[in-house]
Amino acid sequence: MSAAARRIEVNGIGLHVEDTGGSGPPVVFSHGLLLSARMWDAQVEALRGRFRCIAYDHRGQGSSDATAERSIGMDTCAADAAALIDALGVAPCHFVGLSMGGFVGMRLAARRPELLSSLSLLETTADPEPPANLPRYRLMTLAARYLGPWAVASQVMPVLFGKTFLADRSRAAEAALWKARVSANRRSIWRAATGAILDRQGVHGELAAVRLPTLVVVGEEDVATPPEKAERIAGAIAGARLVRIPRAGHTSPVEAAADVTAALREFLESVEAGRVVTAR
Repeated sequence: MSAAARRIEVNGIGLHVEDTGGSGPPVVFSHGLLLSARMWDAQVEALRGRFRCIAYDHRGQGSSDATAERSIGMDTCAADAAALIDALGVAPCHFVGLSMGGFVGMRLAARRPELLSSLSLLETTADPEPPANLPRYRLMTLAARYLGPWAVASQVMPVLFGKTFLADRSRAAEAALWKARVSANRRSIWRAATGAILDRQGVHGELAAVRLPTLVVVGEEDVATPPEKAERIAGAIAGARLVRIPRAGHTSPVEAAADVTAALREFLESVEAGRVVTAR
């Protein structure tokens, strides 16, 4: 992504931020667990001519500062995002969050709505992690902590990406790149995983308070937060629009970049024009 990179101090931590600048409406992109701002490269490149695109790395992930908390909670990450928006002076902004980024976006929309002009939620859930998943994720978190993320990369890939992407031989190099990026995470990524998965509290009860234009996007092959989770979110937010992306899993901005970009562009333009599409 050809954008100016800088470190911005918020809440005692330095966040890595990439900002295309310009006078267009600001869009803040918030990534998923184990990923980074890199997952938004296609969308930023496509939208930067019309919007000021800002992508950042959560504390303890990507190129942002490490942190000593045992569990990097979602309320902490939401506070970081709010402070970043304030520090950049971009409120109200369009907020686009995937998975963990969606956990952050829902908290902002419900608790700090003055900071946002719209909300886009991709492959995420408003519920706690299902209890049946916790033993598996607890073991994976322990392995990442004591051995390193490389030890769980093979198990993580079918969670992060859909079967179509992983089976496509023409995209094998791309899949290998993302596996290498997952493996390259710092060992301390376990702190973020603990907060995002093991300790995560649900916010579904807060969604009725969201009055922002909202887009909900889900890959039809998402196994981490299946389509019914997206349907549940869309049903709880008045006027929310739901878009399903075929042949995509939990990281649709990478797997189906053109489809996701088109959905985001249509939604953001409709908000800017004052004519949000609400049909499902």
